[in-house]
Amino acid sequence: MHPIVATIGLLTLSNIFMTFAWYAHLKNLQDRAWIVAALLSWGIALFEYLLQVPANRIGYTTLSLPQLKIIQEVIALTVFIPFALLYMEQPIKLDFVWAGLCLIGAVYFMFRAG
Repeated sequence: MHPIVATIGLLTLSNIFMTFAWYAHLKNLQDRAWIVAALLSWGIALFEYLLQVPANRIGYTTLSLPQLKIIQEVIALTVFIPFALLYMEQPIKLDFVWAGLCLIGAVYFMFRAG
């Protein structure tokens, strides 16, 4: 498997775990002490790190550090928007489109030859 494909796949999975670790407690654990939410989030984040660390090591064999970071940010937004809309039941906003366009610009500048 090509390193960039493996990196994107692993980063996508890691971002799914991390998005739930960071935000799902806002919907599901409002009636619990914050320490409970923090410990559960930390447990979920462990799985995120088990995917993210190999993803970054694989990606760094072909990509520069800034390219790797921009890919991660694009994936994070790509994962976050459906999470916010479907899981957290947030209203769709045009700002999601503008943020996405800004990231497309960031990808362009990180990957252009020059």
